[in-house]
Amino acid sequence: MSVIIVGGGPAGLSAALFTAKNGLETTVFDMDETWMHKAHLFNYPGIGSIDGSNYMSVLGEQVDDFGVDRHQATNVTAVESKQNELTVATETDKYSSKYVILATGANRDLARDLGCAFTEEDIVDVDVTMETSVENVYATGAMVRAEEWQAVISAGDGAAAALNILTKEKGEHFHDFDVPADAEQLFGSLVPEE
Repeated sequence: MSVIIVGGGPAGLSAALFTAKNGLETTVFDMDETWMHKAHLFNYPGIGSIDGSNYMSVLGEQVDDFGVDRHQATNVTAVESKQNELTVATETDKYSSKYVILATGANRDLARDLGCAFTEEDIVDVDVTMETSVENVYATGAMVRAEEWQAVISAGDGAAAALNILTKEKGEHFHDFDVPADAEQLFGSLVPEE
């Protein structure tokens, strides 16, 4: 099963991390216009201090390690929903997928063109799982919030969308919860050699 994510900021790459890590074919289209390039994180749990561009580089390497197909500097021009299939168009190609996650910051044009419902505040209307009124289309981050534009909130939105997709695909509530043995199996011993 495939997931296409439009946008490669904290929301988009967080979603990509969860879907790819759990076996879904994941493609990200990114123009690298995230606000993170203007940020310095002191308010992100688990991170003492990191430049926003460096954070994005680390997150990009992390999703690459899980096999995410990232299309950098690739503009998505349209998303269409027809007969239970979603089509994402770039300037040169079209891609089909069962799921699409929109993570384009405050730019809501694709959601509007797709016919997603909007609230009175002119933000994309989503449920708690980040799903829009268009089946299998999710919106995250600043697209769905009037003011709460924080990296950690956006990353959480991406994770919520990804977990809902995984729940749909697995047919039961899915939780991405790892224990130390999982990390050791994936990365090798976590205990430094003496």
